[in-house]
Amino acid sequence: MTIAIQGIGVNSSISTAIGKVLMLSRGSIQAEPGMVPASQIDAEVERFFHAVQIAANQLVEIRKQIPADTPPDILEFIDTHLLMLQDKAISEAPAQTIRSEGCSAEWALQLRRDQLLRVFEDMEDAYLRTRKDDLDHVVNRIMTILQGEKRSDPVEIAGHIIVSEDLTPADTIMLHHRGACGFITDFGSPMSHTAILAASLGIPAIVGAHGATTRLHSGERVVVDALNGTVLAECSRDSIRFFEKRLHKELERRNALQTLRDAPALTRDGTHIELQANIELPDDVQAVLDEGGHGIGLYRTEFLYMNRDQLPTEEEHYQAYLQVIEGMDGRPVTIRTLDLGADKQCEHQPEPSACINPALGLRAIRLCLKETSIFRVQIRAILRASAHGPVRLMIPMLTNLWEARQARDIIREERQKLAEQQIAMGADLPVGAMIETPAAALTAESFAQMFDFLSIGTNDLIQYTLAVDRADDSVNHLYDPLHPAVLLLIQQVLEAGSRCGKPVAMCGEMAGNPGYTPLLLGMGLKILSMHPASLPEVKQLIRKLDLGQVKPRLKQLLRHPDAEDFAQAIRDLANL
Repeated sequence: MTIAIQGIGVNSSISTAIGKVLMLSRGSIQAEPGMVPASQIDAEVERFFHAVQIAANQLVEIRKQIPADTPPDILEFIDTHLLMLQDKAISEAPAQTIRSEGCSAEWALQLRRDQLLRVFEDMEDAYLRTRKDDLDHVVNRIMTILQGEKRSDPVEIAGHIIVSEDLTPADTIMLHHRGACGFITDFGSPMSHTAILAASLGIPAIVGAHGATTRLHSGERVVVDALNGTVLAECSRDSIRFFEKRLHKELERRNALQTLRDAPALTRDGTHIELQANIELPDDVQAVLDEGGHGIGLYRTEFLYMNRDQLPTEEEHYQAYLQVIEGMDGRPVTIRTLDLGADKQCEHQPEPSACINPALGLRAIRLCLKETSIFRVQIRAILRASAHGPVRLMIPMLTNLWEARQARDIIREERQKLAEQQIAMGADLPVGAMIETPAAALTAESFAQMFDFLSIGTNDLIQYTLAVDRADDSVNHLYDPLHPAVLLLIQQVLEAGSRCGKPVAMCGEMAGNPGYTPLLLGMGLKILSMHPASLPEVKQLIRKLDLGQVKPRLKQLLRHPDAEDFAQAIRDLANL
């Protein structure tokens, strides 16, 4: 009898894996409270520093083993861990605890981990909240060294499906390159590192499959059906043959995608769709070019502020933007102003504050208008960078028109100052508004009249509309991009842009999911920005669509968006 374990399927170019289970133990390593004699404090501190150095050396060696053609955004997961090992919060704070409390290195590290994890868990931003996984992985590596255990992976990896409570980025990358054909984890969300890396690498994966490590057994043959978020064990021969055929078709489709890099994103009836990419670091540019992106639709700038003791200078901003602009070689680059806030503090950010609900707190444009000195530094750098290519500036988290007016005033003032100083700028800098709250969506026409373009940020728009934290696997089944309220808000924004003659883009994860492509194009969206790895598959689907057939059928479906078969009917649009 077939056993099914439900989890969250990762949106990847390959959704099917068939193979034998290989269990990988990766639980959080705990330390027991321990004290050391005063005479051994210095030696204990030295033991801790030595363990940190060994951990760094291990990661450097792992990085060297990764093939040279691995996309930069994947290598950044390893680099993030190396940076964390250099952060004083991890590399020095436990040593201070050893000296002040007289405790063992393991216990000092445990105390520091627990303290930092509480900070991460209080963060509102879904992506940054999952960075607590990074912290746990880095601490585990150090703890393993301190406890004298050896980190080793099973020898036989090729063709196996890895089952674990969780996976570190280093594990995920190395297991993939050693031939693992799929991943299953007990924990995780769509924003977890395993999910993000699996999507980038094209690996079938299911995260949040609670109980997988206890219900599955090493050596048994299982099927990963990421399309439906299901792990199947003890399958019949007929079921195995069905999934083998599906896997064969998926592999054929992925090979065909490689030929589409330079092909236009043009529907069968001649509608051109602009496909852009979301990036977080300048090094991500190469991945955009490799996948045929037309431009950068969202450059998240928060990482300029992370893992550092001081706020970035204007010159640091400028150089980072310049690297992206020059790398895109004339293609448009949309820079989003910082989305720091109560959930994303940097050490020298003025007046850090505790917030009961950071999702509704001082973040993004709210923080920028309160601490204008931070905002002005970034605005000046963006204006200067606009002299080197087609740059657009985008403001996040707007809910009120007075926020928009104040932001525009600051931009105008900084432009005037730079002009007086005879510093080069672009002749024009289009300024856009991110529509990511119900308030902004409902008043989108007013924003469209004030700004040069709009961009729908579906990640937050869906979360705020449905009051669902999508990183919380106890409720993320309620996170539904096809909810009638969400679709109504998207439609209102598109109509507002059309009436005002302003372009509307979408830069949330919904834009990169091929399952929603016919819906979005049928609703009138013509600019999509997504993770670079999603570009080929979305482009392939666009080239198969005939919007002349999709739009009338979609119009009928939208009359009853709460129908039981609505989701399947939306998927069927791809076959018209």
